[in-house]
Formats: sequence, C-alpha cells, structure tokens
Amino acid sequence: MSTGFDVAPDGWSAAARRLPSPHADERPDGVAPTLIVIHNISLPPDTFGGDAIAELFQNRLDCSAHPYYDAHLRGVRVSAHFVIHRSGALEQFVSCNQRAWHAGLSSFFGRERCNDFSLGIELEGSDTLPFEPAQYQVLAKLVQALMVRYPVSAIAGHADIAPGRKTDPGPHFEWVRLQRDAALADHYFPYLSAPGPFAAR
Repeated sequence: MSTGFDVAPDGWSAAARRLPSPHADERPDGVAPTLIVIHNISLPPDTFGGDAIAELFQNRLDCSAHPYYDAHLRGVRVSAHFVIHRSGALEQFVSCNQRAWHAGLSSFFGRERCNDFSLGIELEGSDTLPFEPAQYQVLAKLVQALMVRYPVSAIAGHADIAPGRKTDPGPHFEWVRLQRDAALADHYFPYLSAPGPFAAR
C-alpha cells in the first residue's frame, strides 16, 4: 500500500520537493544501496530555517554571507539524497540510484567508501538539541519506502561509519524511536550493540 513516500524506479520520492544537486555521480556497476546513513546539519551551526542547506548542496552558497561559511565551506562539494527539515518538510537532492557525496572517508564494518552503497538522509538539527516529532514521522515513512525499493539491510549514523571524524546525528537522536516507528528488527541497527560512539543508545 502506498504511503505517499514511494520511491519511483528513477530513484526519486513522490513526497519530496526535488532540488537536483550537481554533487553526485554514478554508483559502481552492479552496486545497489544497502545502507542508510543518518546525519544532522544546520547552517550556520545551530541555526534553523532558511535556504543555506539547499544552496550548499546545489553549489550556490554565498560563502561571504557568514564567517562560518567562509572558514569551513568555501570550495566544499557535498550533498545528500534527502533533507528532512524541522517542520517535517522533505527535500531530495540526488536520485537514490546515484551516489550522493555525504559520507566522505568512511567504513561500514570494514567495507570502505560508504557513498558507493549508501543513502544519505540529513535531519535539520545539531548535536545539541532534540529533533522534532515531525522529523521522526517523516524519517520512518521514508525509511520504509526506501526499503521497499532497495535491498537496505542496515541503518547507521555518520558517527558510526566515520568515528573520530564525525559526531552526527548526535546524542539526541532517538534510535529506538526510529526502530519503533519504522517497525524494524534489531538487525537493521548493527551499531546499537556494537562498540562505537553511541553504543547502547
């Protein structure tokens, strides 16, 4: 049964506002997404609202608009497949059939280059504040839709696959809530019991 979040064969979700990013390329031949990576993002840090995230992912951020952008984002080329805003609004920047540039240097239980085989979902937020109920609601439905379309077998945080380099989605992200809302078995969350920065979450 359709939930309105269905992902079409071309890799785009019906529920998302489509904002194509140039920061994407093709996955390696024969590689399908099997991992979902959860991130958080706010631009400037701990500031919500506005168009800066979309501008960054679409390579049109004015880095002179804020000292943080000038110091940290000038020349940076990143993207994610999806962004879920505090309101629950969903945006998609890269087809799920393509490789978004969200994970960087990363490893999933010894398998490197996580961008090759993952889907990146950014939650508008930070390490210092809880996420909104609307974000969890949309995230659960999106995860379910992605699992219908792709052979997803695991969900992880950016901190899990890039320990020591990344901390998101942060200590306020409720992994058990996502597991419950998306009705997923324990084996989809291998880092919940494995050693890591947010073990035993």
